[in-house]
Amino acid sequence: MAITMPPEWAQQDWLWIGFPHDADEWPGYLARAQEQIAAFANAVAESGQEVRLLVRDAANEARARDLTSASVRLEIRGYGDIWLRDTGPLVRADGSALRCRFNGWGGKYLMQGDQTIGAELARDAGLPVTESDWVLEGGAIDGDGTGIVVTTEQCLLNPNRNPELSRRDIEQRLARDLAFERVLWLGDGLVNDHTDGHVDNLARFVGPGRLCLPQATGPDDPNAEVYADAKRRIQAYGLELSEIPSPGLITRGDMIEPASYVNFAITSHLVVVPTFGSVHDEDGVAAVAELFPDRATIGLPADAVLAGGGGFHCASQQMPSL
Repeated sequence: MAITMPPEWAQQDWLWIGFPHDADEWPGYLARAQEQIAAFANAVAESGQEVRLLVRDAANEARARDLTSASVRLEIRGYGDIWLRDTGPLVRADGSALRCRFNGWGGKYLMQGDQTIGAELARDAGLPVTESDWVLEGGAIDGDGTGIVVTTEQCLLNPNRNPELSRRDIEQRLARDLAFERVLWLGDGLVNDHTDGHVDNLARFVGPGRLCLPQATGPDDPNAEVYADAKRRIQAYGLELSEIPSPGLITRGDMIEPASYVNFAITSHLVVVPTFGSVHDEDGVAAVAELFPDRATIGLPADAVLAGGGGFHCASQQMPSL
């Protein structure tokens, strides 16, 4: 019998976070990305939760130690990308960990260690590991703890993931492996999202049956149609909807960045919201804070982290208290 994952707002024992180390992935941004991830780790540790910050080697360990407080635990690990939401273990409520196949987000960004770090972390935490037979990244799904999961068609139905599986096949595997009995399919994710539209950049559960979703903040918002389509689908599905501001148009050179306050990380005592130097940052953080009255909420700069393709939620994976 499949066992679902606890929702992210459930009590956590610790948070794994990946530390940026590859200058090719962050050309011109690596030092600032390291500083921003370190600030994230420090904030969670200072809130009273254990943080296990993964570093690639001794040189990165030294760099991370210069940036973090003594309360942040550093672990040298053989990981590739820092996006542990996708490569880390999916810990289920029975104390087991699920590891699905990983193919570098459709064959685009496969690095040494990405296919093994999830099982390694799980086994070192004393968790039995179940290896599954299909490609799934943790950031592609979000559950509310009651058997409902939200995802996007752009990602889970993308032929670069599981071309042999139909929509129904994928729904059956979500039920088999994670006990998700109801699937809300949204359409596309954000423009230029490297992950082919991960849902953790678009819509997140903030309570049982309750989703939050960005709302376009201006006529030049590049994701206005994406948000509108997602809103229609959420409302048609019958879930409660809370809208928060979008950062609006965020660019790096000529490229539109997939910036989203929805990529917040929920920890036991703290919610950490990425900010981007947008005029909407303050309102975005305040809107997320209203969704979590039981814990503190802060905004931290994440523009350099985003230059490597993700945010605070993408770079972390929680170990729930079981």
